[in-house]
Amino acid sequence: MKIIAVVDEENYITPLEYGSSIMLIDDETRKITEYENPGFGAIHGGKERAMSAILTLKPDAIVVKEGTLCPGSYFMSKGKMKYINTEHEKFDEIMKNLPDLQKKAVGELEPIMYQE
Repeated sequence: MKIIAVVDEENYITPLEYGSSIMLIDDETRKITEYENPGFGAIHGGKERAMSAILTLKPDAIVVKEGTLCPGSYFMSKGKMKYINTEHEKFDEIMKNLPDLQKKAVGELEPIMYQE
């Protein structure tokens, strides 16, 4: 499974437009590839720009928290990947708990997760 997490400079999971890096995790090899986030710091449309870049990577799932997505980025991605809702704050916590988190992957999110 290929899983995406968007993180800031301190490796905290962030909303799409606040993360400087898009991390792609291959759970089979445990390889992590870092990509620059084209939506980082954008005043308008940052989440959608980030999601567009994410979708080109063809992930199976994305790690999300409340406020990570907006309606536009959610509906861009719905049906193309699953969502892993987490309370973990840092990327290393995601990696430590990856097997358990993968079991939580869902095809749809409650509106509270992506409302603005």
